[in-house]
Amino acid sequence: MIRNAMSIDVEDYYMVSAFADRIKFEDWPKYESRIEKNVYKILEMLDEYRVKVTFFILGWVGEQHPKLVKDIHSAGHEIASHGYNHTLVYNQTQEEFRKDIRKTKNILEDITGTSVVGYRATSFSIIDKTLWALDILIDEGFLYDSSIFPVHHDLYGNPNFNRFPEIIKNGVGEILEIPLSTIRLFRKNIPIAGGGYLRFFPLRFIEWGIRSLNRNEAQPAIIYFHPWEIDPEQPRLNGSKLAKLRHYTNISKTFLKLNRLLKTFQFGPVKEVFAYKITMPISFQ
Repeated sequence: MIRNAMSIDVEDYYMVSAFADRIKFEDWPKYESRIEKNVYKILEMLDEYRVKVTFFILGWVGEQHPKLVKDIHSAGHEIASHGYNHTLVYNQTQEEFRKDIRKTKNILEDITGTSVVGYRATSFSIIDKTLWALDILIDEGFLYDSSIFPVHHDLYGNPNFNRFPEIIKNGVGEILEIPLSTIRLFRKNIPIAGGGYLRFFPLRFIEWGIRSLNRNEAQPAIIYFHPWEIDPEQPRLNGSKLAKLRHYTNISKTFLKLNRLLKTFQFGPVKEVFAYKITMPISFQ
């Protein structure tokens, strides 16, 4: 059986892009933090199934909750970078992006004492016009990136990108790009990777999509979700109808769906599942 990759983008409910036009980074400390409660619930679930996964963690979360990061690492999960404060890559200059990922890498490595080699951009915001970010990630010592979603979307997406992992090289080095999972239907890439798609689509469709990748294309799937997606009791925020639809739809069903996926499929951390594609050495401490 093919082992798939599971990942968690560690951000709180008020940090998401859907409400970024209403909630400024400077105001984050004003909101009730629910990140620890939700992450520890996730850790208990993963421990029950004896599964190790990847946590893409915001640098700001690491600063505010260093013990949480230590506990994730001590439980045997991979720690990876989600940037510092959930800023979209295409809203940053190249120098701002470099400072952002360097700062976050240092924060997480100082907490865990191990190398951070994986990165995922805010809301998959490495798109066609920000592919320069991959060169900077190579410069800063990252071995893989999982930021490109080969779909059409109003906030992100690069539908012409390879659906499967691809090594990107420049004159300095290389990085493995691991796109979020899609299946090919009606000449289009249909997302099955998790997050809102896990909440919106019937579980049977998600399961069928993973099996299709595993059996028909001999490829592992990469699934993601957020801690706030297992928290139906989180405070409700003001935002547009579209933002509320994206954020709150079927939020009460996520935890049950995740349990079902963990019972049905084999999962592991991103850097282990895709290690066969990475030509540079990785420490699995």
